[in-house]
Amino acid sequence: MANIKSAEKRIRTSAKKTAKNRRVKTKLRNVIKKHRSAPSAETLTATASEIDRAAAKGVIHKNTAARYKSRLAKASKRTASN
Repeated sequence: MANIKSAEKRIRTSAKKTAKNRRVKTKLRNVIKKHRSAPSAETLTATASEIDRAAAKGVIHKNTAARYKSRLAKASKRTASN
């Protein structure tokens, strides 16, 4: 356990940030899974929005967000053409 007051505060704040980031990542994963199970234009839009929101909050990197969106769009296009 930390002995210094600032270290105790850092433990508290990092625990809060970890919990917040975990919620955002869980929601993101659930939305992506939902889109992959039933791909459509509406779910693609909602999924891209959720990915952008996670990137804006700093939970995922902006390039990671772009890669996710690109791959989802590519997969949606592939299923739509078949």
